[in-house]
Amino acid sequence: MRRPALRVKRPALRPRTLRARLVAGVLVLLTLICAGIGVATCEALRHFLVDRLDQQLSSSGGRYAASLEHPGQGGHDTRAQSPGTFGARLVDGGVTHAAVVGGVPPGDDDPVPLAKDSGTDAAVPLDPADTAALRALPVDGRPRDLTLSALGHYRAVAVTGYDRDTLVTGLPLHPVDETVQRLLLIELIVFAAALTVAAAVGTLAARIALRPLDRVVATAERVSALPLANGAVVLGERVPDDDPGTEVGRVGTALNRMLGHVADALTRRQNVEERLRAFAADASHELRNPVATVRGHAELALRHPGPVPEPVRHSLERISAESRRMGTIVEDLLLLARLDAGRPLAVQDTDLTRIALDCTADARAAAPGHRWLLELPAEPVTVQGDPHRLAQVVTNLLANARTHTPDGTTVTLRLDPDGRLTVTDDGPGIPPDLVPHVFDRFTRGDRARSRRTGSTGLGLAIVQAVVHAHHGTVTLTSTPGRTTFTVTLGGR
Repeated sequence: MRRPALRVKRPALRPRTLRARLVAGVLVLLTLICAGIGVATCEALRHFLVDRLDQQLSSSGGRYAASLEHPGQGGHDTRAQSPGTFGARLVDGGVTHAAVVGGVPPGDDDPVPLAKDSGTDAAVPLDPADTAALRALPVDGRPRDLTLSALGHYRAVAVTGYDRDTLVTGLPLHPVDETVQRLLLIELIVFAAALTVAAAVGTLAARIALRPLDRVVATAERVSALPLANGAVVLGERVPDDDPGTEVGRVGTALNRMLGHVADALTRRQNVEERLRAFAADASHELRNPVATVRGHAELALRHPGPVPEPVRHSLERISAESRRMGTIVEDLLLLARLDAGRPLAVQDTDLTRIALDCTADARAAAPGHRWLLELPAEPVTVQGDPHRLAQVVTNLLANARTHTPDGTTVTLRLDPDGRLTVTDDGPGIPPDLVPHVFDRFTRGDRARSRRTGSTGLGLAIVQAVVHAHHGTVTLTSTPGRTTFTVTLGGR
């Protein structure tokens, strides 16, 4: 069993028009640029503020941490320290003192309660992880990051004290983070506003810039709506923008040049078709009398009362048969030439039900070996058209089914209340390579059989021409065991 091919769906939000793609591309580029600027400025500001903290730590050394055990040493007063300054003293790997000026800065998680006086110290509780982090600080006087459970993120420096102990001093990173976050928020607001303005301006600019392309598209759409398949075509459409200095101008110039070539080709084609139609009409008209004369003389010779040798009689019968066949071809060619020339058909109330009954009766009499079925609606179906030509359409379709199917084939003529007519047979079908050409002139499915039955290869071409003259359509579907011709007339 053959599995159906999977169809890949395009993303619903993917822009399809060139204008939308240009604007989307510019916005993506601006977004990347804004993101790069935001990241660079935030990182630069953070680096600057952290350097300021490092300078403060380097200048203060371990004086605050030393003052925790030896108040007044180094001439350092607690009130001179900024709120949030952390100090710790380690001896033999153990923390003897840990305090912060004024408590934990507001905004940190689980803060130590602030002292009433911001210049006083507050003891900092340390867990084993905090102690391990303090012991891990290299005692080289270089600032490093430090995270304490009660205080959060700090920038700390460890130095050797007077008693060969380790003094740790730290400054909070919370103000740095807060400043960077505030800058980030401001940048987000500014960049969002800038992108909104850029989208509006970009859309307007793209619409203005692509107006020449819109005119090219409008011209192409008008040309595509013209009936270029047949008849005289006035191809006067041209692209107004043909400045070779722009890309759209070059496209317009190329399109105008192409339209000029197409107009010349259509004019030459129309001239050739008119000459061919005139030749076919003139030739058919001129051949009618000679063919009728030949046929008349052959029939007259066959009626000769005297004895006629058998070979001569056979030749006369063949001349009569071939002249009848030639007369049919001439009449068909003349009809096609008239239809090609656009000559109007008769328009009157036409009873399709009566036409279907008469044509089916004629087909049954001509081919009694076939099984002829007729399906009609309860009420008569009347259309506006040429009754003689519509009867010719039905006759040709039934004759085609009779000619190209063996005896015993069931042929069904169905007429719907809306005027649609179908002829279906259960014969062997039409070869697939012949289906696209069945309505072409002089197309024969079986040349030998067509010669034997007198088929000219013009029957279905006349069907299509007459149906088109009634502003209708005729279609074909064929598979082995079922072939259907469907005629739909216009104006229903």
